[in-house]
Amino acid sequence: MVQFTETNGPLSVEIIEQFELKHSISLPEQYRSFLLEFNGGRPIPKLFKISDEQGPDILRMFFGIGEMYNNLAENIHIYEDRLPIGLMPIGNDPGGNVICIGTDEEYYGKIYFWDHEEESEDLDDISNVYLLADSFDDFLSEMYTTPE
Repeated sequence: MVQFTETNGPLSVEIIEQFELKHSISLPEQYRSFLLEFNGGRPIPKLFKISDEQGPDILRMFFGIGEMYNNLAENIHIYEDRLPIGLMPIGNDPGGNVICIGTDEEYYGKIYFWDHEEESEDLDDISNVYLLADSFDDFLSEMYTTPE
């Protein structure tokens, strides 16, 4: 079970609804629940598998809503012309790659890894995007620590 440190929560439903309205998105229910309780933070454990080819990575932090370092609104702005349409940044790794959640029908609720080192000028090119999990809760349940 994943635990969180350095959280910013809890949030109110009203704040999340204002955020969704401002950014013209509808957040998946599992992710909304996370924001309501924690509003970002550092996960423990923090390792996840990108793919067999890419191997493991570390999730440094999940972004939150509000006036804090690495907030969702700031990251949406930073990546709006870089991420494929329908993906929203929700966290990052230590190397500047982004964990995203799908907000459009085709990707809705799924969790993806966006590799900035393979970034293309063409937003329709998703060769640097890897599906991590079919839902936010599935992604959290697949996080692990290194065996001792």
